[in-house]
Amino acid sequence: MIQYTRRTFSIFAVLLILTNNLFAQNEQIKQIDSLIKSSHEIGIFNGNILVAKNNKIIYNASFGFTDGTKMNKLSTDYRFNIGSITKEFSAVALMQLKEQGKLTLNDKVSKFIPELPKWANEVSIKDLLQYTSGIPNVNWKNIKNDKDLFDGLMDVDSLDFKPGTAYDYNNNNLFLRQFIVERVTKMPFKVYVEKFIFKPCQMTSSVMTPFENEGKIAKGFNNNLVPDKPDLPITGGTYLTTIDLLKWANCIYQNKIISKKSLYELGQHFDLPETQSALGETKFKNENLIEHLHDGRAGNYEAILVSDMNEKFTVILLDNNYNGKVFEISDAIISILKNQKYSFPKRTID
Repeated sequence: MIQYTRRTFSIFAVLLILTNNLFAQNEQIKQIDSLIKSSHEIGIFNGNILVAKNNKIIYNASFGFTDGTKMNKLSTDYRFNIGSITKEFSAVALMQLKEQGKLTLNDKVSKFIPELPKWANEVSIKDLLQYTSGIPNVNWKNIKNDKDLFDGLMDVDSLDFKPGTAYDYNNNNLFLRQFIVERVTKMPFKVYVEKFIFKPCQMTSSVMTPFENEGKIAKGFNNNLVPDKPDLPITGGTYLTTIDLLKWANCIYQNKIISKKSLYELGQHFDLPETQSALGETKFKNENLIEHLHDGRAGNYEAILVSDMNEKFTVILLDNNYNGKVFEISDAIISILKNQKYSFPKRTID
């Protein structure tokens, strides 16, 4: 006669829980796969997707083509332009320099770039991070390179509003952050990022513009198969894989290159609804990051990164054929991961 001990029943209980969890996860993977396949088939997603849960990648796949010729299929090692998500790198760089005692968030821009006009005496680094500087946006008609960007800042004669009193999300804040990093470190911003961000985060496939002759680059194209114009030779645009974007997220969440305090400071935003921090949209509890969402758009590239620390998942979508659907797709995936009801995204009538 078989003797069952309390320990035996405990082992059975653990095995049952593990089996049920595995079954539930497999069902989620099947639903995600069905959702993405449907999205690709109706023409609203052409790109790469990664879903991680409980510190493990559970779904990593490619759908569609590398460019508008539709001759070559994407693979998971292709790199995409992540648009505004790249702003996180200059923000983290500034916090690294702050931790080293080389600057403070209250320092004015003029401390580092004294030749700028008088408005630089009013704008702080905190203003640049929270888009409250009042600096007018880039006049892209006049921009061909980094020098043109700097000359454009030199030509600004007045601010649109008093720094810290209003919000205006524009790229002059970003480029000025990069110029400050260069002045403090005495090295090109791109070199700094490669050395102190990409390398320690083991982001081995990531490249920052300008670059030449790089392989495995997905090319943006519209629904008429017209390719995007080539990148301007300006610093800051980042191309990376879904794996590298996950590495980046984990790197900052685990405080590998900046402290928990610095991450919290970067997650603060101007006190009005629908304003972004330097990390996009964030939620904290007791100064612990619990939610992080950042999206990006560049030409026909679109990207989104969503992490939920309580639910222990990260969803990444990188697309090179813009249809404005990555939010809907990611929302549906999140609902699947939370075992909630969801609907398949539909194609908007052109």
